[in-house]
Amino acid sequence: MTERRIVRGRVAGCSPWEDEFGYSRAVAAGDHVHVAGSTAWVDGRIEHEGDPYGQTLAAFGVGLSALAAYGLTADDVVRTRMYITHVRDAEEVGRAHRQLFAAARPVATMVVVEGLIDSRMMVEVELDAYRAGLAKTLEGKQP
Repeated sequence: MTERRIVRGRVAGCSPWEDEFGYSRAVAAGDHVHVAGSTAWVDGRIEHEGDPYGQTLAAFGVGLSALAAYGLTADDVVRTRMYITHVRDAEEVGRAHRQLFAAARPVATMVVVEGLIDSRMMVEVELDAYRAGLAKTLEGKQP
C-alpha cells in the first residue's frame, strides 16, 4: 500500500480522484481526524472484485492507513459510515466491520446507495477518529 504523507494537517492518499476532485484522504481538525470515503481502490486497482467482505476490509485498510499517518489506530475510531450498493451485502460488510472494530465499538451507519464511482466497487467507508491531545502532538510536525 502506498505510504501516506501529512501535508498542512491533511493526508494525501493514492486515489486518482483526490487530485481530480480536489480533496484529501484525511484531515486533522483539533483532536479529531476525518477520513474521506475510501474504497477497495489500492495501488491503482480494485481489490476483491465481487467480494463485499474483502472489499470492506480493503476499504477500511485504506482509511486506517490514513489514520496511521497521525499515529491513530482502529481503537481511536469513534464513527464509521458504510455505503453499500446492495442490501444482500450488509451481513458480510457488517462482519468485516465487527472484525476490525469489535473492541472500539464506534457508532456506525450503513446505508444502501444506488451506485459508487466505479460499478465494480461494492462498498465505500468513512471514518472519524478522536484522541485527546492529538492537536498538541501534531504541532510542529506539519510543514
